[in-house]
Parts: sequence; C-alpha cells; structure tokens
Amino acid sequence: MKNLAIARRYAKALLLIGKEDGQAETYKEELDGVSGLIVREKALEEAICNPLYDAAGRKKVLQTIVERLELSGVMKAFLLLLFDKGRIGFLRDINEFYQKLADELKGIARASLLSATELSEESIEKIRESLSKMTGKDVHLEVEEDPALIGGIVTRIGDLVLDGSIRTQLLNMKESLKRSERI
Repeated sequence: MKNLAIARRYAKALLLIGKEDGQAETYKEELDGVSGLIVREKALEEAICNPLYDAAGRKKVLQTIVERLELSGVMKAFLLLLFDKGRIGFLRDINEFYQKLADELKGIARASLLSATELSEESIEKIRESLSKMTGKDVHLEVEEDPALIGGIVTRIGDLVLDGSIRTQLLNMKESLKRSERI
C-alpha cells in the first residue's frame, strides 16, 4: 500500500509540472516508452534496479538510456531523481498512475468490459457511447471475454462496477434462497 502511495505522489508531481509547462502529453508518451522498455527488457531492469550492483554503474546505465532515447529535459531529470531517491523500482506503478491522471486531465475515462461471449463492434460502440453519456467523458474500453460469466457483461469504470452477468444474478438468487430458508 505504501508503494502505491509513493507511486501516486511522483505521478502527481510530474503531472503538475506537465500542466505548468503544457507538456503533460509529451511526458505521458515518454514515461510510457521508458517504462515499457524497462519492463520488456528484464536484463535492463536488473541492471538499473538491482541494489546488488554498484549504484554508480546502475546510474550510468540509466543515464546512457536516457541520452539515447532523446527524452525531454524534465523527463531526464525526473528519471534521475527517481534513481537518486531509490524509487526507480516504482517506475511501472508511477507510469500507470501517470497514464490515468493524464487521461483524466484530457477528459478520458478508461473502462473495462468483460463479456461471456464475443461482442460485435456495434455492440461495443453502443456500450462505449452509453458510458460516455453517463460519465460525461470520452470512454476508452478494454474488452475481454470470460466464459465463466455464463452470459451478460461486467463493466468497470474506476470504482464503479456495473454487473449484468448471469453468474452474479445466480449467486444473488442463491443467497436470497439461503436467507429465506433460515426464516
């Protein structure tokens, strides 16, 4: 829990800088690129984050990567600050929070749609439009299938969960029957 609070704090700080200088979207792309590279390349992550290696050597590796990627000055300073503060290992979490915060800044809401079967593009678009009207934001849907739902869909936007699955309805019915048996 503490790690997420740390990641959120750094993401918010970077977003504030991005708001001030109008580069929030640039930082979003740069941070996502660096984070994605480090996540994909396990040897690189090990070389930068593993405290068993010499700190000066790890910092030199990070500086080389930052220079080769031709990142903005703010992003270079941000990544080196993370390293100096011993927070570079939180880069993935910081990136996740920053992506969400930057989307909110642009009026974009991220939602997940879980369905029992494959949905048509038309159905997905209708659901997306309904969610956009409900939230007043542009909704980006991530669609997945889960046959365990039996039927229906489950949608999540932030803390809001709209569960219209057959599985949940059956579980609710089961609980209702159990309660009525006790009476």
